[in-house]
Amino acid sequence: MEPVRLINVGYGNVVQANRIICIINPDSASSKRLRNEAKESQLLIDATQGRKTRAIIITDSNHVILTAMLPETLSQRFNVPATVVAHVESVGV
Repeated sequence: MEPVRLINVGYGNVVQANRIICIINPDSASSKRLRNEAKESQLLIDATQGRKTRAIIITDSNHVILTAMLPETLSQRFNVPATVVAHVESVGV
């Protein structure tokens, strides 16, 4: 069984990496529409802790996750090799 990779999306919140479909910028009209539709469907998760939304994560379950981290930062965390993640987990960091 493959270990579950979790991506830190800020302020102690994590998302399962294999469930993420895309990470988008929240400033476009279409992303604002997507956010509103997710809120109406009760599929919106706000992980910003009251801060400005800087990225929107879309999952395979149609959940929309708001985060205060930049898309570039999230994509760097997403692209960390699995061996590094496994090492960090084994060390307990």
